Amino acid sequence: MKPSYLFAGGILGATILFLLILGLVKGAHKEEAKAADAPPPPLVQTVTVDPVQRTYTVNIRGRTEAARTVIVRSETAGTVASTPAREGAFVGRGQVLCRLSVDARQAAVDQARANFRLRQIQLQSSQKLAEDGYRSPTQVMQDQANMDAAQAALRQAEVALEQVNVRAPFGGIFDHRDAEVGAYLGPGQPCGTVIELDPLIIVGDVAETQAAKIRVGAWATATLVSGQTIGGAVRFVARDADPATRTYRVEIVVRNPGGAVRSGFSADVKIDAGVGPAHLAPVSALVLDAQGRQGLRYLVAGNRVAFAPIVVLDETPEGVWVSGLTGQARIITVGQSYVTEGQVVRLQGPAAARPAAKAAAPPAKAAGA
Repeated sequence: MKPSYLFAGGILGATILFLLILGLVKGAHKEEAKAADAPPPPLVQTVTVDPVQRTYTVNIRGRTEAARTVIVRSETAGTVASTPAREGAFVGRGQVLCRLSVDARQAAVDQARANFRLRQIQLQSSQKLAEDGYRSPTQVMQDQANMDAAQAALRQAEVALEQVNVRAPFGGIFDHRDAEVGAYLGPGQPCGTVIELDPLIIVGDVAETQAAKIRVGAWATATLVSGQTIGGAVRFVARDADPATRTYRVEIVVRNPGGAVRSGFSADVKIDAGVGPAHLAPVSALVLDAQGRQGLRYLVAGNRVAFAPIVVLDETPEGVWVSGLTGQARIITVGQSYVTEGQVVRLQGPAAARPAAKAAAPPAKAAGA
């Protein structure tokens, strides 16, 4: 190859190399200028929270109900002669609520009793004559049948007489009287209503997302609209949801000595749902993500923002206890509404540290346990 060709090739290669180096230098300058012009990462403040073991609770809105409510009805017809039970008073099982006029029922009992005694005497005579050979076994059996029929008639008359007393089927409160003295009651017509308030039932509806957390026998505490606090155990969790609300009925049974708590009170109920890790976060730190989920924004490695959906377990003056975070968490407390997941941020001042709260002791059983 001619030397002139080699010289020209060298000049061309040097020119290409120079242009490449010049392009790289200009690109680096542009990146530096772009970085200089870009806004700095946003400033946030955080608080570091350690997890503690805490009792999980399911909060529902409920109401008190009587354990049993029965409309006591007459079994026979007659005019109300007396109402021994006072409306609103406690009645024992079997206590007379309404008493109907006896009319001819007592006479029917007396007649049936006299007929029964006659048949007894006839049977005794037949048996003695049969022993002496003056009565056949068939005649003795006939007299035995007559006595049995008389006994059955006597029992029937006694039952009809007893039916004039309309009695309480169980101990409770005679809450409402439907019949007054002089009123005529036919079979099946009401005398009054008896309710059982001890034990008392608290009923409520739990969302389908929380129903699986509640177990029969779990302890529950209810704060009534009257300010009273009572506690008891879950006795029933429905397996079939209400088709209209998609909620499940929950029943809690509590002791109610003397019927101190009335039926129909509204109640805020907290049901124990096990023990697990929880974090104490400021209420102001709670945010909603793009999907409308309630949660907390926190920082991971490299001061990068992450989001965790949470469930509020309890509210206290110090903050809210939540589940959904894992391990020690750096929760964003200032600026959390202006950052997005994956964004790198700067810390404004030293990161605050919240001392680990003591593990919560199991709640004390409320009055009425």
